[in-house]
Amino acid sequence: MATSVIRTTCNQLIRRGIDLCRLYRHASLAVSEPGLRAVLDEDAQALAAMVVELQHEVALAGGEPRMHGSWRAALRCRMVDGVARTAARRDSAWIHALAQDESGLLRAFERAIAGLPEDSAKVLRRQLPRLRGIHLDMHSLAGPAHS
Repeated sequence: MATSVIRTTCNQLIRRGIDLCRLYRHASLAVSEPGLRAVLDEDAQALAAMVVELQHEVALAGGEPRMHGSWRAALRCRMVDGVARTAARRDSAWIHALAQDESGLLRAFERAIAGLPEDSAKVLRRQLPRLRGIHLDMHSLAGPAHS
C-alpha cells in the first residue's frame, strides 16, 4: 500500500515539477537581465534534477514514472509570456509568476509529506532543501522586482 501511495504522490509532484521546470526554462530565455537568466537557468536545472530523482524513486517502487508535464504548462507559458510582453517591467512579471508557481510546488511537497507515513515521506523530505533554495531565490528577486 505504501509503495502505491508514494508512486501516486511522486508522480503528481513530478508532473508539477516538470511543468515548473518548463516555465523556468521559458522564462530564462524571455527575460532581459543576463544575471536573472543565469539564476533561472540554475533553478531550472535544480528542478530537473529533483524530477529525475523522484522518477528514480517511482521506478524503484515498481511504478511507471511520469515523464511529461501537463498541457497546462504550455498554456501557463503562453499566458505569462503575454502578460510579460505587455508589462512595463517584463522581468518582474516573470519573477512574480515563477515565485507564485514555485510556492505552489513547495506547498504541494509539504502537504504530501504531512500526509505520508514517515518512512515514505523521507523520499520527499530529501528534496525540501533544493526547493527551499529555489524559493529563497525567487522571493529575494521578487522583493526588489516589485519596488
